[in-house]
Amino acid sequence: MWVFLPMMVLSLWPVAASTARSAAKPGCQEKCGKVSVPYPFGIREPSCAMNDHFFLDCTSNDELMLFGIMRISDISVLEGTVTVRIPAAFSCYDKTTGILGGSYFPFMIFGAGPFMLSNTRNIFTATGCDISARVINYQSTYGAGCLSLCTEYVEMTDKNPCSGSGCCQTSIPKGLKSIYYSLSSASDNHRNVSNFNRCGFAFLADKRSLKISHWPLYRTPINGKDEYRTDVVIEWVVKNETCEQAKANTSAYACGANADCTYPEIDQGYRCSCNRGFEGNPYLKEGCQDINECEGKNPCQEGTCTNTIGDYKCRCPLGKHGDGKTRCTGIGIITVISGVGVGFGAILFLFISLWWVYKVFKRKRCEKLKKKYFKRNGGLLLQEQLSLGEVNVEKIKMFPSKELDKATDHYNANRTLGQGGQGTVYKGMLADGKIVTVKKSKVIDEGNLRQFINEVVLLSQINHRNVVKLLGCCLETELPLLVYEFIPNGTLFQFLHDPNEEFPLTWEIRLRIATEVAGALFYLHSAASIAIFHRNIKSANILLDEKYRAKVADFGTSRSKPISFTRSEEQGRSLATYFLMAMESNCLFDILDPLVVEQGKKEDVVMVASLARSCLRLNGKERPTMKEVTMVLERIQKSDNLIVQREIEYDRNEVMGDPWDAICPSTISSFGISASSSLDEKPLFHTY
Repeated sequence: MWVFLPMMVLSLWPVAASTARSAAKPGCQEKCGKVSVPYPFGIREPSCAMNDHFFLDCTSNDELMLFGIMRISDISVLEGTVTVRIPAAFSCYDKTTGILGGSYFPFMIFGAGPFMLSNTRNIFTATGCDISARVINYQSTYGAGCLSLCTEYVEMTDKNPCSGSGCCQTSIPKGLKSIYYSLSSASDNHRNVSNFNRCGFAFLADKRSLKISHWPLYRTPINGKDEYRTDVVIEWVVKNETCEQAKANTSAYACGANADCTYPEIDQGYRCSCNRGFEGNPYLKEGCQDINECEGKNPCQEGTCTNTIGDYKCRCPLGKHGDGKTRCTGIGIITVISGVGVGFGAILFLFISLWWVYKVFKRKRCEKLKKKYFKRNGGLLLQEQLSLGEVNVEKIKMFPSKELDKATDHYNANRTLGQGGQGTVYKGMLADGKIVTVKKSKVIDEGNLRQFINEVVLLSQINHRNVVKLLGCCLETELPLLVYEFIPNGTLFQFLHDPNEEFPLTWEIRLRIATEVAGALFYLHSAASIAIFHRNIKSANILLDEKYRAKVADFGTSRSKPISFTRSEEQGRSLATYFLMAMESNCLFDILDPLVVEQGKKEDVVMVASLARSCLRLNGKERPTMKEVTMVLERIQKSDNLIVQREIEYDRNEVMGDPWDAICPSTISSFGISASSSLDEKPLFHTY
């Protein structure tokens, strides 16, 4: 049995960075074993290092150690990194009993200095068929993890994407100064996979050296010197100061001759790099030496290369002049060009003329095609409404087809946000960087054409925070396009049918969303410049913005005149029917989502249920207006119960019975009504 519970606590302080090849300080040992030790690092004598933070331990076995416990395999002045070897974490389970048989969880703290793990080089990886791996920092301000599951043996090849079958991976953030990674069984302690996978492993590893093929599923831990280790890359800087601060203190400035101060990608401290035309160790006084560009392949476009300090020159051949780096000119070449110039010029002129004619023809053809599409897509209908003054021209922007084509990456399938009865919706980015939603309508006939133009006209007049904003349209393409503001958090339908743990739909949130939708509909019915009736309210048409506020969308079936609706008594086995039957049977709280029952006030829930029932009355004249619905919901939000009770008349016993103890009669279930009803929304109801 393996039982290891080590903790590595490392206090790391500011170090320096560089670019170019490594070189030790003059008079100091350059290597420890096979590992080069470039300045500002040093070994044997403290004076060989820039300061104590760079002084490393070279053991009697010629192993280079960082802080005495981390074995160094490489130091790069060019990239500003130290590569160390760190043991992998593991957990193993008994093949028969499933009891944890051993574990090992590394833990590192990097102190307050500018020493930190590289987020660009390292990646957190876990292998196994029943593994839940986690990585956190010491302050518990960061945490991530991944899950790896499989029911049969998976061949661990280097082409394995590690997306959750046999192995999984996740990145780490920039500037991480401490780390602890562990793992455990994700389900049944490896019982179902113990024949080929008894242990899981988790480790941080350098992407450049990591080979998944070295981590087969049958692998088990090894102790001692041969224990499994991975390369982990640590980034370092000279000092945690800006270049201006560093240059102001000339005595402590780390950059040598022909070198300059630079900023690393980790956004902390500064490093040194050799100037253009120089190479070497920028931290040594004379570390950056001139590069002889003339050695090897001639870099000149023409002529002879002559090296200079930090640069080179190219001397043109005899009889020519100019800069050989680009092109040499002379009398001989000019004469030849003059002799051929007339014929070449004629050919060039003919080619340019033909190209110009082709471009003119193509442009006219495109313009004709755009006019054809504009007419077919309802452009004349829109112009007719514009001429009648029914539409505010300033609120409708006509987008060029090229701009929308570029914004959606030529309507790439990866940009698709969804598809509906009216068309396909894409995510796009305009030239100014603004993110938008582009709706590409389906092929439409004359009737649907008026429906499309109707949506443009109606949406252009709407100005409400809970209604999706139309930015403009494009009618010069084969299929008409609408451009909306981008709503980032998807639809209410998605949150209802695929709950998000980061954003649970609590009673308060559901009530707020219902109030916002009701307020939007009240605005459309009464407060808008033209009364608009949506006629297709459902959860799939309710979007949620970055603050999870409701946005009413999809006005394709909207009308500016009300249409009388009467709900049939033969409506079928719908969720609405199920709700009404539960109300009549005094078992409202038996069908509600448990989260609503747990969080909502009984009085508030009953008031909302009573309001819903009144909205489902058979006679449309008896139903409340959206203004009344909005006022009631707003008062419920404010817990203004006395006023709400006057607004909604209901018999408490009729609605609730004894709500918390009520048992729903079996007669309801005999109707065969289920949650998978014809309604796609369930804002208050729990599915059975």
